Amino acid sequence: MIAGRKASGGRYKKVKKRKLTGRQGQARIVKIGDTKTKLLSGRGNTTKLVSFLNNIANVMIKGKAKESKITNVLETPSNTFLARQNILVKGAIIETELGKAKITNRPSQEGNIQAILVE
Repeated sequence: MIAGRKASGGRYKKVKKRKLTGRQGQARIVKIGDTKTKLLSGRGNTTKLVSFLNNIANVMIKGKAKESKITNVLETPSNTFLARQNILVKGAIIETELGKAKITNRPSQEGNIQAILVE
């Protein structure tokens, strides 16, 4: 057998070198509170507005958006413990002044919260 090759003759892939761009970023947790955002710089002269605290959601009602205050996180399908800690994530059911709403965006990646009213 030839060194560096399989019995079939195929090559083994080399392990890639660790790079600075490959490391994982710190997890951002968005909770209910007075709005607190931060502007992060990314690669290629791009910026991202991330949220840490937020208590206002843009709730869609019959195709029209209305701002509403978030009072509580009722349930989170991805993780039940997140609902107990009032952490806002995509898919979470929140209680607003207009009623129950489901978060449709990722608040940790964007500086706002988008939601759809749930009947």
